[in-house]
Amino acid sequence: MVKVGVLALQGAVREHIQSVEACGVEAVAIKHKEQLEEVDGLVLPGGESTTMRRLIDKYDFMDALKEFARAGKPMFGTCAGLILIAKNVVGYKEPHIGVMDVTVERNSFGRQVDSFEADLDIKDVVGNFPAVFIRAPHIVDAGPDVEILAKHDDRIVAAREGQFLGCSFHPELTDNHQLTAYFIEMVKEAKQKKLA
Repeated sequence: MVKVGVLALQGAVREHIQSVEACGVEAVAIKHKEQLEEVDGLVLPGGESTTMRRLIDKYDFMDALKEFARAGKPMFGTCAGLILIAKNVVGYKEPHIGVMDVTVERNSFGRQVDSFEADLDIKDVVGNFPAVFIRAPHIVDAGPDVEILAKHDDRIVAAREGQFLGCSFHPELTDNHQLTAYFIEMVKEAKQKKLA
């Protein structure tokens, strides 16, 4: 069995844990960097990316997160989590974790008051997914190895590159767990590869 961690510094942690557990997999709230060694995949939840980065630095998580990625373990960044894993963020000189070959623009769908829901077709995952957008970023540009999974208004809002999955919206705020289940399959595949 696999174990999936949810980075529990800030943001929609509880909802992600419930979504992982709804898929029949053990979820672990990651509050200390040492816990990363216990899990096979990691969800970086939505929240506030600047606050999250401050907390990642405060609790000395950055090197451990980069090592987690280097070890080939899957990461799933949702909303602010997508900003954290992107190699480029519009208006910023340096990325955060910087592991997924995408350029992301923050708050590209407006402020909190402009939050909305949209039904998305997510390639290889699900049709009519009820995506919740809250101060959402979007992917402005994607590298050659990035597979685009969903768009909204011609903007890329979900993508995958190898072990990395990112989306602009909050899949954990719906009762549809298919995107979480897709990530769990990525985690299982990565673990099997390691064991092979």
